[in-house]
Amino acid sequence: MTKWKNEAEAREQIKSLVAEYYNDFKKPEQDKPFHPGDRLSYASRVYDEKEMCSLVDAALDFWLTTGRFSDEFEKKFAEWIGVKFANLVNSGSSANLIAFMTLTAPELGDRQIKKGDEIITVAAGFPTTITPALQYGAIPVFVDVTVPQYNIDVTQLEAALSPKTKAVMIAHTLGNPFDLKHVKEFCDKHNLWLVEDNCDALGTKYTIDGETRFSGTWGDIGTSSFYPPHHMTMGEGGCVYTNNPSLNRLIKSFRDWGRDCVCPSGRDNLCGHRFDGQFGELPQGYDHKYVYSHFGYNLKVTDMQAAVGVEQLKKFPAFIEARRHNWDRLHKELESIADKLILPEPAENSEPSWFGFIVSVRPESGLTRNQVTKYVEDHNIQTRLLFSGNIIKHPCFDQIRGTDAYRIIGDLKQTDYIMNNSFWVGVYPGMTDEKIDYMAQIIKEAVTK
Repeated sequence: MTKWKNEAEAREQIKSLVAEYYNDFKKPEQDKPFHPGDRLSYASRVYDEKEMCSLVDAALDFWLTTGRFSDEFEKKFAEWIGVKFANLVNSGSSANLIAFMTLTAPELGDRQIKKGDEIITVAAGFPTTITPALQYGAIPVFVDVTVPQYNIDVTQLEAALSPKTKAVMIAHTLGNPFDLKHVKEFCDKHNLWLVEDNCDALGTKYTIDGETRFSGTWGDIGTSSFYPPHHMTMGEGGCVYTNNPSLNRLIKSFRDWGRDCVCPSGRDNLCGHRFDGQFGELPQGYDHKYVYSHFGYNLKVTDMQAAVGVEQLKKFPAFIEARRHNWDRLHKELESIADKLILPEPAENSEPSWFGFIVSVRPESGLTRNQVTKYVEDHNIQTRLLFSGNIIKHPCFDQIRGTDAYRIIGDLKQTDYIMNNSFWVGVYPGMTDEKIDYMAQIIKEAVTK
């Protein structure tokens, strides 16, 4: 092989070889024809040689931690979703942790969340929406959800309110947004923070009073996940975003060890006052790089993950359209068995970016959820439940069940209904019409055989 003239030439040749590798070995895996009975996952990565080349490009930098690709992604993601600030983290769960902990900062004055304060949320969801509050010592207040939207029952919000309420923190379910208009009005009326867990709904649009925005941008803070099954992927990864510059500074602090300094990694003294400040009870002039204003973490993403995300973001609009197409096609195919299954409905004033297609087995059908999912799974189609179903019923609540560590509004009847009767299947962009039609056929067989 001819010796490379310079590093740039070396990189281009290495990436060219990576592209050849993808086309020779990985592309055939993704393009292989579907045969009925082949495994249909609920989700999977959709990528090409560009993601692999970008990943290798970052590896050749050997910067390893947050760097140029992370900066590029944060800038382009913020522009795309329509916010001023976006901060990458290492997972969607970490994004929720940072979002919550940001609201515990003393800089927020009377709006600071303190131990014993209450956060309105739902039990029908993923545990890491509520874990940060419980671990901190705040009190989740659980309200019921509605079927077939599978989102918060906004008629219970006023009943959940107390003098201790400081925030509402809930997720948009499987791409279907909760009633943002009602929830936002409630939060504005009572001066509450609104955190949108947008991990399952990236790309969903919602309209309030003629203004359309992406979900995750209506509240004070939004969070996203880039785990492989989600709308786009970095392998692992997540994001916390906001339009509030004060919250943005706090987000950065809690993500980056809790430090007071906001200089990016590898750069020092951008403010010009690194050695002349007075902080806490530290000596005058203590190095600002090592001043900690919060009890924070290190939850940064690696540049290699971000490099994958940079290329995924370019494909993302097409991903959203594919998900909508697949959801619409499956819905149409299953309308004939709506007497057996409750089919999902999009929220009013929304254009969902669907994560999955959820159905509930009607008890009057004489069938159980497990009977249906077993038949579907036996035909090699992957199913999933609506995550925890009812998180309060899980072993993680054993030691606090029945205590004042949380509150429940009403009887969570619909939440329990979902726990017992609901499941979902995938509509990710790698699904073809042929796969969707086969999946519909098997689901129909499962409820009519």
